[in-house]
Amino acid sequence: MSDIQSFRQAVETFIAARGWTPTRFGRTVAGDPLFVFDLREGREPRSETRARIIKAMQDLGDNAVATPLRLGVAGLGNVGATLVSILQRDEVALTKKLGRQIVVTAVAARSRSRDRGIDISDLEWFDDPVALAKSDNIDLFVELIGGEDGPAYAAVKAALEIGRPVVTANKALLAKHGVSLAKIAEESGAQLGFEAAVAGGIPVIKTLREGLGSASIARVYGIMNGTCNYILTRMGNEDISFAECLRDAQDLGYAEADPTFDVDGFDTAHKLAILATLCFGYEIAPDQMQVEGISKISQADIRVAAETRL
Repeated sequence: MSDIQSFRQAVETFIAARGWTPTRFGRTVAGDPLFVFDLREGREPRSETRARIIKAMQDLGDNAVATPLRLGVAGLGNVGATLVSILQRDEVALTKKLGRQIVVTAVAARSRSRDRGIDISDLEWFDDPVALAKSDNIDLFVELIGGEDGPAYAAVKAALEIGRPVVTANKALLAKHGVSLAKIAEESGAQLGFEAAVAGGIPVIKTLREGLGSASIARVYGIMNGTCNYILTRMGNEDISFAECLRDAQDLGYAEADPTFDVDGFDTAHKLAILATLCFGYEIAPDQMQVEGISKISQADIRVAAETRL
């Protein structure tokens, strides 16, 4: 058996023994999420690369214990509090799945006394999210404050500038500053993750960044906003007004108390700005787009759309 065949076998054995995905091996061991796929297609890494990866596999042996990944979470609204709750509740299952313990060690928010339904008594508290982003007591900074500027932007920028990885779900921030933040991340060697910013339940960002190879994208279209989708679907199926659908959506928790950001199209514009950059390499700000919401759509419009099959 040749050296490269032995190497391929060692990699596959390592993956199978631990139940890892090829992407996880690529990220954790090789530093390239596509490494295993390329290896399976016949790529032959240089001897230095093979030696480095073999050493990494040995270091990650059964007796190796990874240190916990310490998270600092800025923003404890519905999303932030839910994230902390899930990480606390599912800690054992996540550790088994990911091979490393994930622990929230510090948080930042506007009010410390507010009841959020989670226990943060043992967590380090920061009034200033920028201070949290720079803290030596975290390994990864999670920004869930919201807003395109202000403390959200300042904190993310501060973390990236010192080489600290960042995860954010802030579509407004990325739509306005995404390209400049990505440049900072590239210069400092930090990772900027934002999968949850667009279609959080679908791995569209990961697919666009890693899964298409040399394939090109001609156009992007689809359902970008769940609130609008719910309202328009019910208007079309049940012959009821926009106002009635909106009230029901708010009662069910599908729409915010102030639904302007969703129903007037701004949420969709922010998502499209991010997708335009990823798909076409074109930087466009939401305020440069022509944006029209659904609040003026009537049953007459619904009927015309049905008749013309729009």
